[in-house]
Amino acid sequence: MKPVVFTKLSVMMFLEYFVWGAWYVTMPTYMTEVLQSTGIHIGAAYSALAIATMISPFIIGMVADKYFAAQRIMGVFHIVGGVLLYFATQITDNASFYWVILLYSLLYMPTIALSNNIAFSQMTDPGKQFPWIRVFGTVGWIAAGILIDALGIAKTASTFHLAAVSSVTLGLISFVLPNTPPKGQGSGASSALGVEAFVLFKDKPYLIFFIAAILVCIPLSFYYGFANLFLDQVGMENATGKMTLGQFSEALFILAIPFLFNTIGVKKMLLLGITAWLLRYICFAFGNSDANLWMLYAGIILHGVCYDFFFVTGYMYTEKKAGEKIKNAAQGLFTFATYGLGMFIGTWFSGFTSDYYTVDGAYQWTSIWLIPAYISVAVLIYFILFFKEKLQIEKAA
Repeated sequence: MKPVVFTKLSVMMFLEYFVWGAWYVTMPTYMTEVLQSTGIHIGAAYSALAIATMISPFIIGMVADKYFAAQRIMGVFHIVGGVLLYFATQITDNASFYWVILLYSLLYMPTIALSNNIAFSQMTDPGKQFPWIRVFGTVGWIAAGILIDALGIAKTASTFHLAAVSSVTLGLISFVLPNTPPKGQGSGASSALGVEAFVLFKDKPYLIFFIAAILVCIPLSFYYGFANLFLDQVGMENATGKMTLGQFSEALFILAIPFLFNTIGVKKMLLLGITAWLLRYICFAFGNSDANLWMLYAGIILHGVCYDFFFVTGYMYTEKKAGEKIKNAAQGLFTFATYGLGMFIGTWFSGFTSDYYTVDGAYQWTSIWLIPAYISVAVLIYFILFFKEKLQIEKAA
């Protein structure tokens, strides 16, 4: 890969996740401070991305792949998305804010697949080259959090303004990215949903895992939707910047996955991931900004184990099970079920839960965080009892 192409792809990936990290993490804090939002309002806003995740495969598979070059549609989506992010800060009621965030999410989520497609189209050895490009996405997310804290804008509309400017910038840059022409035919509804991968459900271990993956997205939703607000309200200084420790942890632990996957086996790795969710929420439930400040840090840093050991391992497990013929459909189905269906259920449930444990306008954080802890325990028990998989995974025929 030529240095100029590598540079373009790295900048693309950096800004792709910088945009997301700039508004997504601090949105509950902004909504509480500016819109006086309830937990249900916050949960609904986060459900917008879950809805977009379920719909975006249709946009890519049935429209973008057939009619438009990837870099061009990505450019248009990011420019219009930047305008919507700015417009969101001009709104003063929660209902209108939700619809703007939903519309923005429908434009943003397809760009994740588009950016991957653009990158893969320039690679001769994706297995070796893609991680070096994708890591700039993690760096972008981290940079957004650190910059927001450095500017002291976590509770203001400026986080959305920062994301808006970055989105428009990426939109303009997209038009000079390597040309990635349309494939000439859409993939259709069945391919968009990953229907071909339904054959995997005949495999009992995978079916058990698949159900657990949807269920574990419920506690995941609590973290994405309320962690920043929680850390701010309990008095952790520069909470947004410190939450980037979770991304550092994610980058570190992902290096261990290929080795552990082939040594301790998928079941133990997935169990470690679920156990980490339980430990994280116990830390949040009983942590504070005084004597138990270490528990707040532990809850943040555990993100690497929580995410990598369940979701990254889950993608690898899915690919191993699916084999070459249906691996793309299988990955699409896994994403649809987790970040789509699972997160949709989780965001609404977390919103209702946080409102239920609100007294005189104050969140009862210990009670709130114990709910995802209990759910993690239930998923852990379910997984231990029913998931039986060989150390060496047999691929689907």
